[in-house]
Amino acid sequence: MPSIILLPNQQFSLDQTLGCGQVFRWDRTDDGWWYGIVGERVIRILQEGNRLTFKGAPSSFIIEYFSLDMDLHPILKSIDKDPLIHTAIRQCTGLRLIRQPKWECLISYICSTNSNIPMIRRRIATIAEQFGEEITFEKKTYFSFPDPSSISCSGGHAITDCKLGYRTPYVLNTACRIIDVRQWEDTTSALPYEDARKQLMKLPGVGPKAADCILLFAFQKYEAFPVDVWIRRIMQLNYLKTLKTGSGITGKEYDTIRRFAKSHFGEYCGYAQEYLYAAREG
Repeated sequence: MPSIILLPNQQFSLDQTLGCGQVFRWDRTDDGWWYGIVGERVIRILQEGNRLTFKGAPSSFIIEYFSLDMDLHPILKSIDKDPLIHTAIRQCTGLRLIRQPKWECLISYICSTNSNIPMIRRRIATIAEQFGEEITFEKKTYFSFPDPSSISCSGGHAITDCKLGYRTPYVLNTACRIIDVRQWEDTTSALPYEDARKQLMKLPGVGPKAADCILLFAFQKYEAFPVDVWIRRIMQLNYLKTLKTGSGITGKEYDTIRRFAKSHFGEYCGYAQEYLYAAREG
């Protein structure tokens, strides 16, 4: 199988990157191999020291998908502003933000509202099985993630079978709105962060947190700082102690947190968010 040898200064941890909760269609076997479905590909990949061994994609795809073409050191140096984030960076050495397929990421985070990771994974798998194309890999059957037309043309009955709960009309109506995926992706990519955020939040089921996750993980808008209950707790305990303990996240509070994060951590505050999230204590 092909492999990539990471350079000495090319920090990367496959386990940290795939295990931190940013993606939902990867599984790790007991012997350390990861299997994931990305677009029309099934990928098998293993890290042993500075060697990545893989199957199912060319080296160029692996480099692009795992952001191995980015120099991580100056990014982490720019966000290393205090003892908490410093500890998180050391604890999660090599965590990189994946460049996720944009349309799939959009639907994934619509399905993520008020849910834990196992539930999100089940919903996405069900959508793929219902509407995606079969992929045979190592004598097993996997399913690609469907394009919008595959979902929107199905009518309400098939999407109801996916058991998405109140998210069902959000997924269906979003699929109906995005007729040309490439045009939607290109238009959103070209917008500044704040404008892209406003446009995403016009789609059914996309609130502030989902919009920021989509922009961070799929559109590489690294100034996005998604705020969930974990991040709110971290910010309240360590940075913004005027926040009321235990209250829900209001729109005003959400904006206070993300704007503080941008001013404190800088233009790569999204990386700070993911490191703080990955290093959190439950």
